[in-house]
Amino acid sequence: MAILKINTTFTPDFVGELVTSRAVAPIGAGEGRLSPYDMLLGALSSCLYATFLGIAEKKRIAFESIDIEVTAEKRTEVPTTLKWCKVVFKIKNAQKQKGLVQAGELAAEYCSIYQTLAHVAEMSLEVEFID
Repeated sequence: MAILKINTTFTPDFVGELVTSRAVAPIGAGEGRLSPYDMLLGALSSCLYATFLGIAEKKRIAFESIDIEVTAEKRTEVPTTLKWCKVVFKIKNAQKQKGLVQAGELAAEYCSIYQTLAHVAEMSLEVEFID
């Protein structure tokens, strides 16, 4: 079991910092700060990529880069969880496209954050290729 720990500090006007053992990020209201859902969708993107990369490396499939776009809609009723979430992998200069599509599907299956969000939101993942 892995123990995870972060620290946040806030002022009364929702200006704060997220502090980890490796980085500090400005959070809260206002320009230049991450909102709670920015962090959630960023965590999803990062977790999916780490899982995808591990699978692609095991399959020995190379690619130049990947751009991950995450779009979601929040519910209006309380609690305002996500209604749906769409993830698009845009992979540049992929060697084996079919293998990377499979890696994307497996990443969605094994990414813990993707699976956690799937309990409240309709999740989808698309893989596109760019030459």
